[in-house]
Amino acid sequence: MNPIIKTLGASVIAAALAVPAFAQDMTITIGTMSWEDLTPITGITKTVLEAKGFTVEVEEFSEWGIAFAALTKGDIDIMASQTDYVAHDYWTKNMDKLEKISPVSHGLFQAIAVPSYVSINSMDELAANADKFGGKIIGIEPGSGLMRDAATAVEAYGMGMELVEGSTAGMTAALDAAMSRNEWIAVTVWEPSWMMQKYDVKFLKDPKAVFPGPQSYYWIGTAGFSAANPAAREAIASVYVPLADITAINGAMNEGKTMEEAVADWTAAHADLISRWTAIKSQ
Repeated sequence: MNPIIKTLGASVIAAALAVPAFAQDMTITIGTMSWEDLTPITGITKTVLEAKGFTVEVEEFSEWGIAFAALTKGDIDIMASQTDYVAHDYWTKNMDKLEKISPVSHGLFQAIAVPSYVSINSMDELAANADKFGGKIIGIEPGSGLMRDAATAVEAYGMGMELVEGSTAGMTAALDAAMSRNEWIAVTVWEPSWMMQKYDVKFLKDPKAVFPGPQSYYWIGTAGFSAANPAAREAIASVYVPLADITAINGAMNEGKTMEEAVADWTAAHADLISRWTAIKSQ
Protein backbone atom coordinates (compact mmCIF):
# COMPACT_ATOMS: atom_id res chain seq x y z
CA MET A 1 0.00 0.00 0.00
CA ASN A 2 1.15 3.51 -0.78
CA PRO A 3 2.53 4.86 2.53
CA ILE A 4 0.72 8.18 2.02
CA ILE A 5 -2.61 6.41 1.50
CA LYS A 6 -1.86 4.19 4.46
CA THR A 7 -1.18 7.24 6.64
CA LEU A 8 -4.33 8.99 5.43
CA GLY A 9 -6.38 5.89 6.11
CA ALA A 10 -5.07 5.68 9.65
CA SER A 11 -5.83 9.36 10.15
CA VAL A 12 -9.41 8.94 8.93
CA ILE A 13 -9.94 6.00 11.29
CA ALA A 14 -8.50 7.94 14.23
CA ALA A 15 -10.70 10.94 13.44
CA ALA A 16 -13.76 8.73 13.18
CA LEU A 17 -13.03 7.20 16.56
CA ALA A 18 -12.68 10.67 18.05
CA VAL A 19 -16.20 11.70 16.95
CA PRO A 20 -18.78 11.23 19.76
CA ALA A 21 -21.32 8.48 19.25
CA PHE A 22 -24.09 11.07 19.62
CA ALA A 23 -24.35 14.59 18.26
CA GLN A 24 -25.25 16.61 21.32
CA ASP A 25 -27.88 19.32 21.18
CA MET A 26 -26.43 22.42 22.83
CA THR A 27 -29.90 23.82 23.51
CA ILE A 28 -31.73 22.28 26.49
CA THR A 29 -35.39 23.07 27.20
CA ILE A 30 -36.32 22.68 30.86
CA GLY A 31 -39.92 22.33 31.97
CA THR A 32 -40.93 23.44 35.44
CA MET A 33 -43.98 23.99 37.58
CA SER A 34 -44.16 27.54 38.91
CA TRP A 35 -43.86 26.28 42.49
CA GLU A 36 -41.52 27.60 45.13
CA ASP A 37 -39.69 24.31 45.56
CA LEU A 38 -39.12 23.57 41.86
CA THR A 39 -38.18 26.98 40.47
CA PRO A 40 -34.95 27.30 42.54
CA ILE A 41 -33.84 23.83 41.40
CA THR A 42 -34.55 24.81 37.81
CA GLY A 43 -32.75 28.15 38.11
CA ILE A 44 -29.60 26.69 39.67
CA THR A 45 -29.39 23.85 37.16
CA LYS A 46 -29.88 26.35 34.32
CA THR A 47 -26.88 28.28 35.62
CA VAL A 48 -24.71 25.15 35.73
CA LEU A 49 -25.69 24.10 32.20
CA GLU A 50 -24.99 27.58 30.86
CA ALA A 51 -21.56 27.50 32.51
CA LYS A 52 -20.87 24.37 30.43
CA GLY A 53 -21.78 26.18 27.22
CA PHE A 54 -25.41 25.12 26.81
CA THR A 55 -28.22 27.43 25.82
CA VAL A 56 -31.09 26.84 28.24
CA GLU A 57 -34.75 27.69 27.71
CA VAL A 58 -37.34 27.34 30.48
CA GLU A 59 -41.04 26.64 29.99
CA GLU A 60 -43.45 26.88 32.92
CA PHE A 61 -46.55 24.71 33.36
CA SER A 62 -49.58 25.04 35.60
CA GLU A 63 -50.14 21.37 36.41
CA TRP A 64 -48.41 18.01 36.16
CA GLY A 65 -50.62 16.52 33.46
CA ILE A 66 -49.66 19.20 30.94
CA ALA A 67 -45.99 19.08 31.97
CA PHE A 68 -45.69 15.31 31.59
CA ALA A 69 -47.50 15.42 28.24
CA ALA A 70 -44.97 17.99 26.99
CA LEU A 71 -42.08 15.85 28.21
CA THR A 72 -43.33 12.63 26.62
CA LYS A 73 -43.89 14.44 23.31
CA GLY A 74 -40.40 15.93 23.40
CA ASP A 75 -41.61 19.53 23.57
CA ILE A 76 -39.27 19.88 26.57
CA ASP A 77 -36.13 17.86 27.32
CA ILE A 78 -36.03 17.59 31.11
CA MET A 79 -37.84 18.65 34.27
CA ALA A 80 -37.53 18.16 38.02
CA SER A 81 -40.31 16.21 39.68
CA GLN A 82 -41.20 14.35 42.87
CA THR A 83 -41.77 11.03 41.13
CA ASP A 84 -41.92 8.98 44.36
CA TYR A 85 -45.23 10.43 45.49
CA VAL A 86 -46.49 13.88 44.43
CA ALA A 87 -46.26 13.08 40.72
CA HIS A 88 -46.04 9.30 41.04
CA ASP A 89 -49.21 8.59 39.03
CA TYR A 90 -47.96 10.68 36.11
CA TRP A 91 -44.53 9.06 36.31
CA THR A 92 -45.80 5.47 36.27
CA LYS A 93 -48.23 6.25 33.45
CA ASN A 94 -45.48 7.69 31.23
CA MET A 95 -42.28 6.04 32.47
CA ASP A 96 -41.87 3.86 29.36
CA LYS A 97 -41.28 7.07 27.38
CA LEU A 98 -39.12 8.75 30.03
CA GLU A 99 -35.97 8.22 32.10
CA LYS A 100 -34.72 9.21 35.53
CA ILE A 101 -31.54 11.23 35.20
CA SER A 102 -30.45 11.95 38.78
CA PRO A 103 -31.67 13.02 42.24
CA VAL A 104 -31.39 16.76 42.84
CA SER A 105 -32.81 17.30 46.34
CA HIS A 106 -34.53 15.49 49.19
CA GLY A 107 -36.85 16.24 52.07
CA LEU A 108 -40.16 17.48 50.65
CA PHE A 109 -42.72 17.00 53.40
CA GLN A 110 -46.34 18.09 53.70
CA ALA A 111 -48.90 17.60 56.44
CA ILE A 112 -51.05 19.45 58.96
CA ALA A 113 -49.25 22.00 61.12
CA VAL A 114 -50.08 24.28 64.05
CA PRO A 115 -48.27 27.21 65.71
CA SER A 116 -45.57 26.04 68.11
CA TYR A 117 -47.40 27.61 71.05
CA VAL A 118 -50.34 25.21 70.54
CA SER A 119 -50.10 22.54 73.24
CA ILE A 120 -51.05 19.49 71.14
CA ASN A 121 -48.46 17.59 69.11
CA SER A 122 -50.31 14.86 67.23
CA MET A 123 -53.19 14.56 64.77
CA ASP A 124 -54.93 12.13 67.08
CA GLU A 125 -55.36 15.02 69.53
CA LEU A 126 -57.24 17.21 67.07
CA ALA A 127 -60.69 15.69 67.62
CA ALA A 128 -60.64 16.38 71.35
CA ASN A 129 -59.61 19.98 70.72
CA ALA A 130 -61.68 20.74 67.61
CA ASP A 131 -63.52 23.62 69.29
CA LYS A 132 -60.24 25.44 70.00
CA PHE A 133 -59.59 25.46 66.24
CA GLY A 134 -63.09 26.65 65.41
CA GLY A 135 -63.83 23.16 64.08
CA LYS A 136 -61.74 23.89 60.97
CA ILE A 137 -58.47 23.01 59.27
CA ILE A 138 -57.49 25.75 56.83
CA GLY A 139 -56.43 24.24 53.53
CA ILE A 140 -55.11 25.33 50.15
CA GLU A 141 -56.17 24.75 46.55
CA PRO A 142 -58.63 21.86 46.02
CA GLY A 143 -57.28 18.92 44.03
CA SER A 144 -53.72 19.14 45.36
CA GLY A 145 -52.04 16.05 46.78
CA LEU A 146 -51.74 17.77 50.14
CA MET A 147 -55.49 18.40 50.32
CA ARG A 148 -56.21 14.84 49.26
CA ASP A 149 -54.07 13.49 52.09
CA ALA A 150 -55.52 16.00 54.56
CA ALA A 151 -59.05 14.81 53.70
CA THR A 152 -57.92 11.23 54.31
CA ALA A 153 -56.42 12.27 57.66
CA VAL A 154 -59.65 13.98 58.76
CA GLU A 155 -61.47 10.69 58.22
CA ALA A 156 -58.72 8.40 59.54
CA TYR A 157 -58.41 10.27 62.81
CA GLY A 158 -62.15 10.91 63.24
CA MET A 159 -61.44 14.62 63.65
CA GLY A 160 -64.97 15.83 63.02
CA MET A 161 -63.47 19.01 61.58
CA GLU A 162 -64.12 20.85 58.32
CA LEU A 163 -61.25 20.91 55.85
CA VAL A 164 -61.61 24.36 54.28
CA GLU A 165 -60.62 24.55 50.60
CA GLY A 166 -59.18 27.81 49.36
CA SER A 167 -55.79 29.02 48.21
CA THR A 168 -52.23 29.14 49.46
CA ALA A 169 -52.51 32.92 49.80
CA GLY A 170 -55.73 32.59 51.80
CA MET A 171 -54.24 29.96 54.10
CA THR A 172 -51.16 32.10 54.69
CA ALA A 173 -53.28 35.15 55.53
CA ALA A 174 -55.35 33.12 58.00
CA LEU A 175 -52.19 31.73 59.64
CA ASP A 176 -50.65 35.19 59.91
CA ALA A 177 -53.79 36.68 61.44
CA ALA A 178 -54.24 33.85 63.98
CA MET A 179 -50.62 33.94 65.10
CA SER A 180 -50.71 37.72 65.52
CA ARG A 181 -53.49 37.12 68.08
CA ASN A 182 -51.90 33.99 69.58
CA GLU A 183 -54.94 31.95 68.53
CA TRP A 184 -55.08 28.24 67.76
CA ILE A 185 -55.13 27.37 64.06
CA ALA A 186 -54.46 24.21 62.04
CA VAL A 187 -53.28 24.53 58.45
CA THR A 188 -52.08 22.38 55.59
CA VAL A 189 -48.48 23.32 54.85
CA TRP A 190 -45.29 21.94 53.37
CA GLU A 191 -41.54 22.15 53.47
CA PRO A 192 -39.58 23.64 51.70
CA SER A 193 -41.54 26.87 51.97
CA TRP A 194 -40.77 30.40 53.07
CA MET A 195 -43.71 29.98 55.47
CA MET A 196 -41.71 27.45 57.50
CA GLN A 197 -38.96 30.06 57.75
CA LYS A 198 -41.20 33.00 58.65
CA TYR A 199 -43.71 31.34 60.99
CA ASP A 200 -42.89 29.34 64.11
CA VAL A 201 -45.06 26.33 63.36
CA LYS A 202 -44.72 22.58 63.88
CA PHE A 203 -46.00 19.59 61.96
CA LEU A 204 -48.36 17.41 63.95
CA LYS A 205 -47.22 13.82 64.41
CA ASP A 206 -48.97 11.31 62.20
CA PRO A 207 -49.09 7.94 64.02
CA LYS A 208 -51.39 6.45 61.36
CA ALA A 209 -48.87 7.40 58.65
CA VAL A 210 -51.49 9.02 56.41
CA PHE A 211 -48.98 11.49 54.99
CA PRO A 212 -45.92 10.16 53.15
CA GLY A 213 -42.44 10.53 54.59
CA PRO A 214 -39.85 12.94 53.18
CA GLN A 215 -39.71 12.74 49.39
CA SER A 216 -36.95 13.19 46.83
CA TYR A 217 -36.76 15.38 43.74
CA TYR A 218 -35.39 13.88 40.52
CA TRP A 219 -34.42 15.23 37.15
CA ILE A 220 -36.31 13.24 34.56
CA GLY A 221 -36.08 13.44 30.77
CA THR A 222 -37.33 12.01 27.54
CA ALA A 223 -36.16 8.44 26.97
CA GLY A 224 -32.64 8.42 25.51
CA PHE A 225 -31.78 11.94 26.67
CA SER A 226 -28.73 10.85 28.72
CA ALA A 227 -27.30 8.72 25.92
CA ALA A 228 -27.78 11.47 23.34
CA ASN A 229 -26.51 14.24 25.64
CA PRO A 230 -23.77 12.79 27.88
CA ALA A 231 -22.15 16.13 28.73
CA ALA A 232 -25.49 17.70 29.64
CA ARG A 233 -26.43 14.63 31.68
CA GLU A 234 -23.12 14.81 33.54
CA ALA A 235 -23.64 18.49 34.34
CA ILE A 236 -27.24 17.90 35.49
CA ALA A 237 -26.22 14.97 37.68
CA SER A 238 -23.59 17.11 39.41
CA VAL A 239 -26.24 19.44 40.87
CA TYR A 240 -27.67 18.85 44.35
CA VAL A 241 -29.60 21.59 46.17
CA PRO A 242 -30.23 21.05 49.92
CA LEU A 243 -33.75 21.71 51.12
CA ALA A 244 -32.56 24.51 53.42
CA ASP A 245 -31.13 26.37 50.43
CA ILE A 246 -34.42 26.08 48.53
CA THR A 247 -36.20 27.51 51.59
CA ALA A 248 -33.69 30.38 51.82
CA ILE A 249 -34.20 31.27 48.14
CA ASN A 250 -37.97 31.26 48.72
CA GLY A 251 -37.50 33.50 51.73
CA ALA A 252 -35.56 36.01 49.62
CA MET A 253 -38.36 36.00 47.06
CA ASN A 254 -40.97 36.58 49.74
CA GLU A 255 -38.97 39.61 50.82
CA GLY A 256 -39.25 41.12 47.35
CA LYS A 257 -36.55 39.62 45.16
CA THR A 258 -37.37 38.00 41.85
CA MET A 259 -36.55 34.34 41.35
CA GLU A 260 -33.71 35.35 39.00
CA GLU A 261 -32.24 37.70 41.62
CA ALA A 262 -32.55 35.15 44.44
CA VAL A 263 -30.94 32.39 42.37
CA ALA A 264 -28.19 34.77 41.19
CA ASP A 265 -27.41 35.67 44.82
CA TRP A 266 -27.28 31.99 45.75
CA THR A 267 -24.99 31.07 42.86
CA ALA A 268 -22.69 34.02 43.63
CA ALA A 269 -22.46 32.91 47.26
CA HIS A 270 -21.75 29.32 46.18
CA ALA A 271 -19.37 30.05 43.31
CA ASP A 272 -16.73 27.64 44.64
CA LEU A 273 -19.26 24.82 44.92
CA ILE A 274 -20.54 25.44 41.41
CA SER A 275 -16.99 25.45 40.05
CA ARG A 276 -16.56 22.00 41.61
CA TRP A 277 -19.82 20.85 40.03
CA THR A 278 -18.75 22.07 36.61
CA ALA A 279 -15.23 20.59 36.84
CA ILE A 280 -16.34 17.50 34.95
CA LYS A 281 -15.19 15.79 31.81
CA SER A 282 -16.75 17.06 28.59
CA GLN A 283 -17.94 14.27 26.32
